[in-house]
Amino acid sequence: MMLSIGIVAVFGAALAICAGDVSAQSFEHSVAGEAKPWTEELKPNGTSDLTFILHSDLTGGERPGIFELAARQMALLRPEFVISVGDLIEGGGDRDDLISEWESFDARAALIGAPYVHVGGNHDLSSAVERAVWSERYGPPYFHFRFKDVLFLVLDTEDMTAERRETLAAQRAEAVEIYKTDGSEAFAETPYALSTERVTGAISKSQGDYFVEAVSANQDARHTFVITHKPAWEAEKTEFHRIEEALSDMPYTVFNGHEHFYEYRERFGRDYIQLATTSGEQFPDKGLSEDHIMLISVRGDEVELVNLMLEGIRDRKAEYPGMLTEPCFATKRC
Repeated sequence: MMLSIGIVAVFGAALAICAGDVSAQSFEHSVAGEAKPWTEELKPNGTSDLTFILHSDLTGGERPGIFELAARQMALLRPEFVISVGDLIEGGGDRDDLISEWESFDARAALIGAPYVHVGGNHDLSSAVERAVWSERYGPPYFHFRFKDVLFLVLDTEDMTAERRETLAAQRAEAVEIYKTDGSEAFAETPYALSTERVTGAISKSQGDYFVEAVSANQDARHTFVITHKPAWEAEKTEFHRIEEALSDMPYTVFNGHEHFYEYRERFGRDYIQLATTSGEQFPDKGLSEDHIMLISVRGDEVELVNLMLEGIRDRKAEYPGMLTEPCFATKRC
């Protein structure tokens, strides 16, 4: 899906500077049409400082009640907006099933009380019907926006030909049933599990062109956050490498999800961070696989990334907001 790079909407105006601070910047984006990935426009608050929350996968075995709690915990932190690394619904059903799942997710995300930016993962965007429902509700599966002079690149790692998508969708449906009946070891031997797309996803040339042009048009951004569901850079040859090259002279940070365990690595002198879960199935044998969110702040040119484990976020009564029973945030300890 190819989008026009030209900024089609600008919301708000730069606010007056005070005490030598850089003025708060407007919200600029590339998304045309009525359907938007965000629940509401991002609005400057009179300062160039930016604080937002990034959360991880819900699905691939969502554990009931945890995301509702996470939404209430995020509300306590009063972020300017919230964004994710994708996999927000289980997916895999027909149109009516998908709409029902999205309505359920959006109702829970609304508990945060802040603008929410939707990002798609393989559970959200694998099949033709999943992509059609996404397009109707949230617009394009990949896009960029700029807020307070910080650039956000949101990628679609399920971007492949219709024929390949149909093949993988059938293989995935079969693999999921094998996982349910025979477990993870049997799943690991399925054609879907062994496919390149299962691990690193797919990014079309048109998407690569789009982001290379977006980066070129925003060289003056004070920082860039790249959000991709799958670790696309691990593929031997991928359009993601072109995007990295375009970013080579800019400060940037890359986030992904998909694997449900936390991993920090440095690549080209930048932080590449894989988040664990925010209510998804956990795999403690692979590493740190616990429920968390990341609180991210940008002050001038400085970026702070803080991992907040859900078990540590309580309200003024030292209780988990809205929970009647003690939740489990790390399956290995419960």
